[in-house]
Amino acid sequence: MNAQTGTPAGTPGESEAGTASISSAPFLTTWFGILDSDDADRILDLISDDFSFSILFSTGGDAGTDFHGGRAEMEGYLAQREVGVRTHHPLTASAVGRDELYLGEVRRAGVPEATFVASARLDDQGRVRRLLIGRSPAVLFT
Repeated sequence: MNAQTGTPAGTPGESEAGTASISSAPFLTTWFGILDSDDADRILDLISDDFSFSILFSTGGDAGTDFHGGRAEMEGYLAQREVGVRTHHPLTASAVGRDELYLGEVRRAGVPEATFVASARLDDQGRVRRLLIGRSPAVLFT
């Protein structure tokens, strides 16, 4: 794990110019690092009691799936994921107060597969209350 960015070692964020950048969205950087690990269920420790989320997941064309709900639905989302197949890589990120925004790239075996955007609102204890993620292979930023 990169101590400065919280991303897995060897996967720093890259700007459009291809230079490394340090994330200023520490919660989401940690979230995606854990999600890419062998123990992704640890993200459940990062959610608040009143957590709600929506992940709009497109694989292309007109098809898409909206995973949404609370803790139980997040557990279901985690259970259906292909563990160790896709990894999340930051392109840019920002934070203002309790809100974080994150633009990233999903890679399969190191090859860009899709772009995603994520937004999170944290509670006073630094846990996520609201999470909104959109993913599409239609537009790649790299």
